[in-house]
Amino acid sequence: MKSKRLLLSAISLGVVLSVLMFACKEEYVYVGTLNPDNPQDTTGTNPGGGGITKPCSPDSVYFELSVMPILRSNCALSGCHDAISREEGIILDSYANTLKTGKIKVNSPASSKIYTVLNLSDPEDRMPPAPSNPLTNSEKAIILKWIQQGAKNLSCDAICDSTQTSFKNNILPIITLQCKGCHSGTAASGGGILLSTYAEIKKYADNGALLGSLVHAKGYSAMPKNGKLPDCDISKIRSWIRQGKLNN
Repeated sequence: MKSKRLLLSAISLGVVLSVLMFACKEEYVYVGTLNPDNPQDTTGTNPGGGGITKPCSPDSVYFELSVMPILRSNCALSGCHDAISREEGIILDSYANTLKTGKIKVNSPASSKIYTVLNLSDPEDRMPPAPSNPLTNSEKAIILKWIQQGAKNLSCDAICDSTQTSFKNNILPIITLQCKGCHSGTAASGGGILLSTYAEIKKYADNGALLGSLVHAKGYSAMPKNGKLPDCDISKIRSWIRQGKLNN
């Protein structure tokens, strides 16, 4: 009888400890919201064709899909943190280099160098520095949550529906995320080419430079220079051009 009571006590203690451990599990806390275009799948099917075998989770940050475009457009630029310039020894042109040189602290995400420099008040010290525009709260949130989730290089099968070609909802967000660092405002380091408004984007879509640069075609300046847009993004832009480059 005594042994039975001891066994029951041990089981009860185990249950209590399990409950406490679950209740004390740390929750992620981050500033802003995730990119609303972060791919996700809840059906297991791809409206653009082909089956989804590894759906993207709306709660996970995927480096290549959400973090790399921000770094490529704003940080991994000539004179800053590309493989040639490597300012302060930091290279942000790939997952491996970002993890190796970005001074990331998964145990203290908000104190990671790659994140703290985004929030500095001095425009000269902030990254990206003036006259470049600072990252948006949403972009900062993506980087912070990626670190909070372990700074992993997660992968998934993102939905691609190239029939979605609304300029406002599909095309502009792609160009804003992937190109704004080099092609906006007074910080237009990309040959003085501005790609912030419909009129500016349509101008280069009309003369073939936009698509030619994105597919890295011969005779055009490759954009981005340190990589290439996802095939799905290029397909959407190509479809938008073929459908008349509407401001819709």
